[in-house]
Amino acid sequence: MKISGNAIGLIELSSISIGYLVTDAMLKTASVELVLSRTVCPGKFICLVWGDVAAVEASVAAGIQLGQGYLVNDLVIPNLHSQIYPAITATNQIDTTGALGVVETFDIVSTILAADASVKAADVTLCELRIAMAIGGKAFYTMTGDVAAVEASVQAGLESLEGKGLVVHHVVIPRPRPELFQEFI
Repeated sequence: MKISGNAIGLIELSSISIGYLVTDAMLKTASVELVLSRTVCPGKFICLVWGDVAAVEASVAAGIQLGQGYLVNDLVIPNLHSQIYPAITATNQIDTTGALGVVETFDIVSTILAADASVKAADVTLCELRIAMAIGGKAFYTMTGDVAAVEASVQAGLESLEGKGLVVHHVVIPRPRPELFQEFI
């Protein structure tokens, strides 16, 4: 089922079995599209849904209620930038001629929030948004564009997380070798 919308919602749980139960309830509560439902490092479970704002809010609220006691984090972003969904699902088109920016965080929610802030701040293209799979629970996103835009975009992402202590590191590579982009495509 392909749902239209501009909101994303995420539930992160400390129990895998509860994760399946919560995902089922979230999908039954509102007309949302399941983007991801899987285990992530270190031994947690995430459910990521997409749809219109009201449906996503209702779905996440149901997940929070059912997942009490196991809830690690949750997120709803209304008016999500149009590049976030393709970056998560690896369906975006990437320009491999610009600078490369990478922002790495300690958690999933921070990465999605920072990526949304980054892409709204400057004319960049998100390459990928990788969520805690086989990377020790961390997450990161990459972007490309001209050097000034990538620098501004990275800065906006960092500012969105200021004071939270969740950023591992960030880099801007002005003229990356083309081979670096082969892993994204």
